Amino acid sequence: MRKKRVERTIAGDHSHVCFKPCGVQRKFLERVALDEDEMEAIRLSDFEGLYQQECADRMGISRTTFSRIIERAHKKVADVLLHQKALVMMTEYNEG
Repeated sequence: MRKKRVERTIAGDHSHVCFKPCGVQRKFLERVALDEDEMEAIRLSDFEGLYQQECADRMGISRTTFSRIIERAHKKVADVLLHQKALVMMTEYNEG
């Protein structure tokens, strides 16, 4: 039986955000989708500079869950930068 997903607190709507390498049309790029909770984890941890426990508290999740989310987000961002892929938010990825 699968555990029920905890509702997360997400500040802002990033659904129309996409980053890609310069000079390459998006239709030729492999896409990596970043979930909104991964984007929020990056914002709180990397941009705001908060400790993981503070980030977890703000998102309404446990610190261990936050740790898994931020690790997954960092891996996706590294993949995009190292392999010239497009980074899209999950909602945009689902639309097209």
